[in-house]
Amino acid sequence: MAYSLAQLNDAVRTDPQGFVQECDAAYNKKIDSAARKIADNLKKSRIVLLSGPSGSGKTTTAKKIEARLEQMGINSHAIAMDNYFQTLDRETCPRNREGDIDYESPFLLDMDLLNRHFNLLDKGEKILIPKFEFARQMRSAIKSHPLQLGKDEIAIFEGIHALNDIISGKNPNASKVYISARSNVVDESGKMVFKGTWMRLTRRAVRDYSFRGMEVARTLDMWANVRRGEKLYISPFRSRADIIFDSSLPYEVPVMKHYAVPILKSVPEDNERHDEMLELVKAFDHFQPIDPALVARDSLLREFIGGGSYKYH
Repeated sequence: MAYSLAQLNDAVRTDPQGFVQECDAAYNKKIDSAARKIADNLKKSRIVLLSGPSGSGKTTTAKKIEARLEQMGINSHAIAMDNYFQTLDRETCPRNREGDIDYESPFLLDMDLLNRHFNLLDKGEKILIPKFEFARQMRSAIKSHPLQLGKDEIAIFEGIHALNDIISGKNPNASKVYISARSNVVDESGKMVFKGTWMRLTRRAVRDYSFRGMEVARTLDMWANVRRGEKLYISPFRSRADIIFDSSLPYEVPVMKHYAVPILKSVPEDNERHDEMLELVKAFDHFQPIDPALVARDSLLREFIGGGSYKYH
């Protein structure tokens, strides 16, 4: 799918608030459809596997599906699969071709524990969900918390590797969801002026800078390895999904213009991706801006710009 730049800018000039609300309503329809399919599958499995590449809005989507299911009378629990990372052992952990620790590898996850927990939850038995402490690069048993699914309860496991065959292959009855910001923006001639992958990069750069204390140059340095990991470990398993939808929002580039352009301009000239960043900065010039104050507190975009109604860990 591609968005028309002309139609997008016309909507922003005419009624920016109405445009934002219309886009959010369309996204919420996708959430509703996904929740209904998951509910229909409840008799087969209490497990939902939600996957997608970095910057896709997986966490907010999981929370939105959770809220919609609860409106339907189905209690649900969103669980970040990041908590199933194994305590990092630098001697045995997977490495990329440059010899650095491959943080995108699924083999950093404790697959045995994950699959055991899936089986136990499906049987209605209690598990202890671990807590991974990123600052110490280790899993904490002290901070784990119990979970036991009652009748008509669902566990939504959200993570980039949720559809990997090592996981989904052992849980064939689970509901499987794949989400990614995939839409480009094109001009009247059909020429692409903003890539879907740029949307995800922008989301991650703004979030890293605003909430993780990471300079955009560092995010850019990591992005090549993130994209490599996507192609190896995430995209090949997209076909496993029962539900696939695009998380891009037509209004997000006009909103992100306020946040992204200043930090992208700060990238040092000697950065190997500096030219690409200049191209991205120039791409924002095509868009009429939207005041971020018009973005709803429960919007998926709030996961990246802050000020939202959901809590993120």
